[in-house]
Amino acid sequence: MSFTTSNTTTHRDPNPSASIYAQSLPSGVVVKPLTSYEDERGSFTEIFRAEWQLGAVPVQWNVVTSAANVLRGVHVHFQHDDYLLVTQGKMQLALVDIRSESLTTGARHILQLTASPLQAVFIPAGVAHGFHFLEPSTTLYGVSHYWNPQDELGCRWDDPALALPWQVTSPLISERDQAAGSFGAMCQAYDLACRRQ
Repeated sequence: MSFTTSNTTTHRDPNPSASIYAQSLPSGVVVKPLTSYEDERGSFTEIFRAEWQLGAVPVQWNVVTSAANVLRGVHVHFQHDDYLLVTQGKMQLALVDIRSESLTTGARHILQLTASPLQAVFIPAGVAHGFHFLEPSTTLYGVSHYWNPQDELGCRWDDPALALPWQVTSPLISERDQAAGSFGAMCQAYDLACRRQ
């Protein structure tokens, strides 16, 4: 996937200082800087336009609030794509490409997303992702297919096989994420789910 749309970048981070850790950005991941128009009344920002052609058009939008030190994931989807941005707070977004057919299989990248400046990220199916919130945060995200719990596989955030240098040791995680299996098991389940499609 490659684009020539203005202000859209694939395969590199348009804000290198926001990259905490990078091998290469997984193929198909798009980081989209957003332009805010501000005056004494506040601000206006376009967060999504279909003509940007970032990937699949979202059919469902969700808002998630997270307390400081919450970690969500690591998850991967075999069907739906994500499009997300942080509208309040600060997030570390970890990405791992587990697609065997990808040009960047195994690529790992951690981005830092904040509410200012606003950036949106498109994450294609097959790119595992996890979110660590450094402060109370609000995330807005759209998905290309309606939410389906069967389309969400997960693994332990601290599995050594992930090889992600999270800057956290004792995050707040859900019971489901606490019970998640290994990175290897998630990859096997993803491959099996893709073959069944």
